[in-house]
Amino acid sequence: MDNLSLFARAFQYPTQGQIAKLFVDTQSMEKKPGSKEFTKFVKELNQLSLSEQEELYTKTLDLSPLSAPYVGYHTWGESYKRGEFMAALNKEMKELKIDLEGELPDHRLPILRYLHATPTPLPDLTENLEKSLKSMIESLKKGEKDNPYLYLYEALMLNFAAVKVEE
Repeated sequence: MDNLSLFARAFQYPTQGQIAKLFVDTQSMEKKPGSKEFTKFVKELNQLSLSEQEELYTKTLDLSPLSAPYVGYHTWGESYKRGEFMAALNKEMKELKIDLEGELPDHRLPILRYLHATPTPLPDLTENLEKSLKSMIESLKKGEKDNPYLYLYEALMLNFAAVKVEE
């Protein structure tokens, strides 16, 4: 799927030069759904020092995140259905040699890598990703409505919705 590796890189823990590289890569999104929001995200983070970026990332997406990063959790909570979903995702990701990097298979980073790697994602994922992204955005808005990661989530949702319509 289009631009999902770019989104996966944007959701990674901040490193030196990461924002500059993302800024260069915003040209690949020009005139695509979510490009305006993605550019806002990059510009907002570019105004922060690396340590401020790290602090914002940790507060927003890592330790006790303002918005849980698990697609299955936002869809099914802690239910048996989420477990089935994660087992199916895990199987697919192993076949595609996607490294979970210590995360659960329904975490946003492995999900983005999976969507980028497969032309035919699991139906449960495509049916529920937009709903879970909306839930993540709402959770984040309740905690911090001025958080730059809101732009990134909104860009991802717009991009995914447009790709879904094209299919």
